[in-house]
Amino acid sequence: MTRIGFIGLGIMGGPMAANLVRAGFEVTGYNRSRSKVDKLVEAGGRGADSIAEAVREADVVITMLPDSPDVEAVVLGEDGVLANAPEGALLIDCSTIRPDVARAVSGRIRALDAPVSGGEQGAIDGSLSIMVGGAAADFQAAQDILHAVGSTVVHVGAAGAGQTVKAANQLIVAGTIELVAESLVFLEAHGVDTQAAIEVLSGGLAGNRILDRKAAAMVHREFTPGFRVELHHKDLGIVQAAAREAGVVMPLGAVVAQLMAALNAQGDGGLDHGALLKLVARLSGRE
Repeated sequence: MTRIGFIGLGIMGGPMAANLVRAGFEVTGYNRSRSKVDKLVEAGGRGADSIAEAVREADVVITMLPDSPDVEAVVLGEDGVLANAPEGALLIDCSTIRPDVARAVSGRIRALDAPVSGGEQGAIDGSLSIMVGGAAADFQAAQDILHAVGSTVVHVGAAGAGQTVKAANQLIVAGTIELVAESLVFLEAHGVDTQAAIEVLSGGLAGNRILDRKAAAMVHREFTPGFRVELHHKDLGIVQAAAREAGVVMPLGAVVAQLMAALNAQGDGGLDHGALLKLVARLSGRE
């Protein structure tokens, strides 16, 4: 049985780890807050009190962490994965981080960068989209694990490619949320039945997953986080930095990044990124 050490049991990591347990893997999890570890234990996994304990006997280590410095510290730190996992263990980093950091990590440890998309519900359902960078042989070796948490699993290139594709994903998602938010505030201002409008828009060329999954909650101003504003703000910073590095101009992306930054700066970083509607309403004087 493949032994997995799972680091980071938050909104996304917790359900992913539980799905791996259900798929028959031996999963030992670690999180800074013990309550998340206890939840994994209730689901049939094992709990660890440190990174070292979680990875010491692991064949595969999965990390699901907030940002690039967190991955560097957890993987490369003195008491981290590299120092404690068995030689030859495979790291699958599902965090969303800078492509250059993913490449640097892969130069120190056998690794796949495998960021995910699909939000909390996708993590719960095991239907995440996973874009994977790294060696083809390692990708093949990780198939059973990746398909236990995702329904769309694609090898997109060498180390760092997964993070590059994820950056593009976050750009598209943020832009789409913003346009849906603007459309909903526009419809409300004209007194249109927004639920009826969402139904007909979803059936036409304007149809998209944001309308399907988030529009109803946005209309009702329900912003319980499936993916937090503060994290999407971070991700759009990654997009902008990678675009500058490649010499790519992103005029609309820059505007969306500024809007997300404004929402975060106004104290709404802990809300779901659908709260861009809140910002549009505020700017329109329609709070």
